[in-house]
Amino acid sequence: MSAVVKRRTLLLAAGATLAMPHLLRAQAPLRVGDQRGNARAVMQAAGVLEGVEGRFAWSEFPAAAPLVEALNAGAIDTGLVGDAPFTFGAAAGVPAKAIAATRQNQDGLAILVPKDSAVRSLQDLAGKRIATGRGSIGHQLVLAALEAAKLPADTVRLVFLLPADAKAAYSSGAVEAWSTWEPYVSQEEVLAGSRRIVDGNGITPGLSFQAARDDAIASRRPELEDFVRRLTVARRWANENIPAYAKSWSALMNVPEPVAVQWFTRARTRVVPIDDAVVRDEQGNIDLYSRAGLVRRRIQAEDILDRSFTATIQSA
Repeated sequence: MSAVVKRRTLLLAAGATLAMPHLLRAQAPLRVGDQRGNARAVMQAAGVLEGVEGRFAWSEFPAAAPLVEALNAGAIDTGLVGDAPFTFGAAAGVPAKAIAATRQNQDGLAILVPKDSAVRSLQDLAGKRIATGRGSIGHQLVLAALEAAKLPADTVRLVFLLPADAKAAYSSGAVEAWSTWEPYVSQEEVLAGSRRIVDGNGITPGLSFQAARDDAIASRRPELEDFVRRLTVARRWANENIPAYAKSWSALMNVPEPVAVQWFTRARTRVVPIDDAVVRDEQGNIDLYSRAGLVRRRIQAEDILDRSFTATIQSA
């Protein structure tokens, strides 16, 4: 069965649940925050935005931290962010909750070193500089890796940079390592021969969250359900049609297809409801940041995760 036929079959199967009342279409668009090549890219590739683009007003952000700031300011209604920036935002009082989660395999969350680096282990990075984003999943990985290795948090020197600046610092040798995520990990591995000395498998849960403002959950639930349902269908399509999705994504991002194929093949990103396992993993994140002294206001995962969209995700 071709990728196009598979996509049509998925959409037809989900048609009854994707259909929304005419009233929804007449309202102002749902304001969705995104990072380039993320939710919008997969939804367009899967065809779930055909004929409904006007329902969503997209805003693009260079990283998760400014997206969380936009949520806090009320500039957007919802956005997909990693568990680390979501947790820091919740601790800072951002009026939002996670209404869905995504899980993915953790090969693509990694601490990288150049191919000719003498560094072979986390211990070899003692006293050296690691670039990452403050409050990012890369930051989380460094903390979790040091803790798992029973090393003090000050064993390494963290240099906090946005992804573009981190890549420049890493490529120039201004830092010895880069703790980052996809697609940067696959780009560096495939195009530059970088090596992973640590990845997230076994030490981080591999969560991202579809976060929505509390007022949007209260007043725009049908639109949020519609969006989450479409994203769920799109992620399923992408996992079943990796070559087609890689081709679409690579053209959009101007990145060689082998980078996308490696990322999508090993990540297998899927949308999951907020369940006991998600709550447990998020509480583990909170506790990690508390031990590191980065989260000083005690929060409970159950209080910042919203289980009420479970049926929507399961029906997609």
